[in-house]
Amino acid sequence: MPYANSSYRTDLAVESLEMSRRQAHIADKLPGVRSEEKELEGFALTSVEILDEHGAELIGKPIGKYETLSLKGLMRREEDAFQRACRALCGLVRDLLPEDVAKPVLVIGLGNRHITPDAVGPRASDYIIATRHLAAQAPEYFASWRPVSALAPGVLGQTGVEAGEIIAGLVDTVQPAAVVAVDALAAGSLDRLTCTVQVTNSGIVPGSGVENARTALNRETLGVPVIAVGVPTVVDGATLAHGLAEQAGLAHNALRAPEHPMIVTTRNIDKEISDLSRFIGYALNMAFQPGLSPEDIDLYLS
Repeated sequence: MPYANSSYRTDLAVESLEMSRRQAHIADKLPGVRSEEKELEGFALTSVEILDEHGAELIGKPIGKYETLSLKGLMRREEDAFQRACRALCGLVRDLLPEDVAKPVLVIGLGNRHITPDAVGPRASDYIIATRHLAAQAPEYFASWRPVSALAPGVLGQTGVEAGEIIAGLVDTVQPAAVVAVDALAAGSLDRLTCTVQVTNSGIVPGSGVENARTALNRETLGVPVIAVGVPTVVDGATLAHGLAEQAGLAHNALRAPEHPMIVTTRNIDKEISDLSRFIGYALNMAFQPGLSPEDIDLYLS
């Protein structure tokens, strides 16, 4: 039986692991789950690997690897933080990509660009250097570049078509070796809001963190590996209330989810989404095209 608390909603595997440990009164290991904490480019990194179905049931996440990188130094604008953060995320994504740079990749920016907390996917896709067409048009410059395509398909309310349906059709046409999906996530606590990025090879279920789950995007549904890159931009109101009640030592059964769910975000979400979208886009470009620097990307996007 899963330890997950139905009142606690998060898209972050590290938070699900923390909650499961608390509810099971286990300080360290859970069966079927492996975790490790280390540092990457000066940023704290927590690796969670769900090894089997038992671990997946305990954590409430699919089998796979989940890398959670803290971006607090980036958000504080520490010296060289942007370059270091790009290198860190670049390395995490590159480890999951096909090694052969001749194999194409499709980047999907999930979400609604007109709703700021949901716009990180579409806005990150704006920074992707699309190269699928360039090898044929200018082989003297781009023959050695990985073919990359990028699309922000919008949401059902905008297009009348499920994003998953659009992506499946595009995968059939482009035939990428991997899909990289960028999306906004829901966190379980304010501490990780807009200062965390999660990378996983398990795919993604868009909207699941805010009770609006759509078609899953993973190897089973698309036929190719799906790497999900997500940033938590909202906290579910009931989840936040339960967390605050727990800190205050109040009984959880005194709290009930409201009839109309409420989502909480930060006061500076416009600036934070702008910064995070650029960071993710640049890091993905560096992962796709080895040797590119942020300064090089500035030139190509100018």
